[in-house]
Formats: sequence, C-alpha cells, structure tokens
Amino acid sequence: MELLDRYRDHVLGLYRMVVGLLFACHGAATLFDVLGGPHGGHVPAVGQWPAWWAAAIQLVGGGLVMLGAGTRVAAVVCSGSMAYAYFVKHQPEALFPIQNGGEAAAMFCWAFLLVAALGPGAWALGSLTGRRERADGGERMRVTAV
Repeated sequence: MELLDRYRDHVLGLYRMVVGLLFACHGAATLFDVLGGPHGGHVPAVGQWPAWWAAAIQLVGGGLVMLGAGTRVAAVVCSGSMAYAYFVKHQPEALFPIQNGGEAAAMFCWAFLLVAALGPGAWALGSLTGRRERADGGERMRVTAV
C-alpha cells in the first residue's frame, strides 16, 4: 500500500487523462462524424437540444479534464451532463443501467465526480498557472519557480 500511496497523484493524473480523452472522443465523434461517428446515428444540427450541447460539453469538458485545466469545474459539468443523460434518456426505459443502455453515462458520471472530488493529480496544466490543487484534502499550495 505504501507504493500505491507514493504514486497516488500520478495514477490519478493518468486516470484523469484517460477519462477526459475518452469523453472528448465521444464529443468529437458526435460533432464531426469521426471515430466511427455518433452513437445516435446522425450529426446533430448546431445548437440542437440536447444532442449538440451534450457533444459540445463532451468535447470541451473532456479536453479540459484531459489537460488538467480548470479540472474540478469541468469535471462537475461533465458529471452533471452525464447524470442528466442517464435520468432523462436511459432511466425511463428501465431501472438498471444494464437494462437501459446507460452504462457509459453512469460510469462517466461517477468517474468525473471522482475527479472533481480528488482533484487533477499529477501532470495538470492548471499546476503551471501558479496554483496547484492537492489531491489530499483539497488543500491548495503555492507553486513557485526557482
């Protein structure tokens, strides 16, 4: 366990990057018909509610989380968008995600909530701006160049 504790920030940073990248890929697929195209089958019109807005949140929010810029705010928005998707689109079909096709929405919702709660971990661009959030307790510390 000591080894895991020592590399906690690095594992959290890798987790943040992978989750953000996967989420951004969903947004890019929906908005630009790339990477296999949108799951709904068609590219939504600009501004179409909720598909275009969800894809925009996925692309921008996922990118920000992946890069570690404004991580906690972006993760809360991403988590909320997936909670909305689950309860509006999936949950009315059946109670459990395995029954209603909402596994990805549920997993992304909880994954981003975890990132929002624990912070960005290592290798976050936000740490280059002079302030860095620490994962242990959410305390902030000043990072200065020598």
